[in-house]
Amino acid sequence: MQIGGLQKLTLIDYPGKIAATVFCIGCNFRCPWCYSRELVLPEEITPTPKFGVGAEKDFFNFLKGRKELLEGVVLCGGEPTIHKDLPEFCKKIKKMGFLVKLDTNGSNPEALKNLIKENLIDYVAMDIKAPKEKYNGAAGIKIDTGKIQESIDILKNGKIDFEFRSTILPQIHTKEDVMSIAKWIKDAKVYYLQQFRPEKTIDPAYEKCKPFSQEELESIQRVCNIYVFTKLRI
Repeated sequence: MQIGGLQKLTLIDYPGKIAATVFCIGCNFRCPWCYSRELVLPEEITPTPKFGVGAEKDFFNFLKGRKELLEGVVLCGGEPTIHKDLPEFCKKIKKMGFLVKLDTNGSNPEALKNLIKENLIDYVAMDIKAPKEKYNGAAGIKIDTGKIQESIDILKNGKIDFEFRSTILPQIHTKEDVMSIAKWIKDAKVYYLQQFRPEKTIDPAYEKCKPFSQEELESIQRVCNIYVFTKLRI
């Protein structure tokens, strides 16, 4: 597994758990407002001195010393499911007694299904980028929304704990767009609206974009609550 970085402690990335976050290198999307360009764009990857590219051994040595302190590991990116060795990586983490949370864009439902079937993950956070008709522009590439739908169905119809979430910003989403997403995932357990951060974005023009205000986010939240329980992450 190619590791681009490690956050040794997080109290917010895995709901209700004390965890570490592993940042996987590479992504099949090119969302213009993404602020993880150093993980997404190959020419931007700058590995840290210890937990850099390919530092799987370092990571597991770190986990050995945290068995009494951490409950789980968050796998994010980039997009973890593009890596063929993800199942084996998850298996090693699980064997050490840690829970595993997967952050995914939902573009690889087959990988998601297999990870759940083999009990290699315990929680999934799936990003919904935009309404179906706007997905290509939001993701920065041509997207098969049928695969996004399949991942949504896997989570909604399965037994694994999960959340849907969207990072929203006025330059990409209207209030009606976000409402359309909420309707799309109607009756899911929870839908998080995440505030956009204008920093080191894939398209530098988005670094100058102004996010939604707190009042605007709360207004969007109220409308989304008609379809799905919606919470804010500011």
